[in-house]
Amino acid sequence: MKDLKDKLKQARIENGFTQKQVAQQVGITHNAIANYELGTREPSLDTLAQLCKCYGVSADYLLGLTEY
Repeated sequence: MKDLKDKLKQARIENGFTQKQVAQQVGITHNAIANYELGTREPSLDTLAQLCKCYGVSADYLLGLTEY
């Protein structure tokens, strides 16, 4: 089972975004995205919701509760 950090990176890559592009779209820093993907930090609920919108996936998917 993939962790949140792995799902975030996979979703970003599948959408063809750079970390910088996601950061700009979500309104957070590039370092925050990098830290989420490294697993050193976790996004707030508001940020998680914005990431879901950006990637077109559900929070359940990113959290590993569903397969898609």
